Amino acid sequence: MNAYLNGRFLPLADAKVSVLDRGFVFGDGVYELVPVYSKKPFRLDEHLRRLQGSLDGIRLTNPHAPDAWRELILQLVARQDFADQSVYIQVTRGVAPRDHAFPAGVSPTVFMFTQPLVTATPEQKAAGVCAVTAVDNRWLRCNIKAISLLANVLMRQQAVDSGCAEAVMLRDGFLTEGAASNIFVVKEGVLLTPPPSSLMLTGVTYDVVLELAAAHGIAHEVRAIAEAEVRSADELWMTSSTKEIMPIVKLDDAPVGAGVPGPLARQMDALYQAFKHQVMRA
Repeated sequence: MNAYLNGRFLPLADAKVSVLDRGFVFGDGVYELVPVYSKKPFRLDEHLRRLQGSLDGIRLTNPHAPDAWRELILQLVARQDFADQSVYIQVTRGVAPRDHAFPAGVSPTVFMFTQPLVTATPEQKAAGVCAVTAVDNRWLRCNIKAISLLANVLMRQQAVDSGCAEAVMLRDGFLTEGAASNIFVVKEGVLLTPPPSSLMLTGVTYDVVLELAAAHGIAHEVRAIAEAEVRSADELWMTSSTKEIMPIVKLDDAPVGAGVPGPLARQMDALYQAFKHQVMRA
């Protein structure tokens, strides 16, 4: 499996960075994740714009222009022997003596690798998953894809410790997102999801679900969602590039709706699979 590090393509096992890299010492860096279908990066321009936004958010100059990023990513994808991939991109502030202030004259560290993109099976979607709720105690710039994901790691582990797939995060009585996903609520036939803000990170699948809802006349609202609406939902979904549209059938040991995947989840998954075939694999 090949990787890219600071201008070189090399085996992933040979990629090494200094222990003084600020990404290692401070978590001073950002990342991006690009799904690839049939060796074609999906919505690469949008991902590169989001990467730029994250770099702007931490005041780090982008080391590459969009066309250069595009060429590097395509080269990395072409070097792998599997078609569906997940390309991980990480940019840190670089290697410098440990000091909180930004170092002067330091080149950023640019690292990329790719791994197989394995999505949920139809059987897993038909069964649904359980989730737990967690207090969203992260910092206030969650729209930056920062590599310092300790809070997300702890909440995801809280879910795993309970035998569940995800932690649904709540802040001040309102839904934000999942530890590694976006969350959708269905109430009385209306699809609901929180709006983009500094308190959450919207994903590619989040955007696709809303586009499909609009294109197929599915009633939907993007607005603040109270905790009570989450707990009384008829349907609850987690969405991500790997989970796609995954119904949550149990939340904190209480059934969601009828305790089985609901009709709107099944409809949206069918639309999403058709979209994948027609657009992602075109």
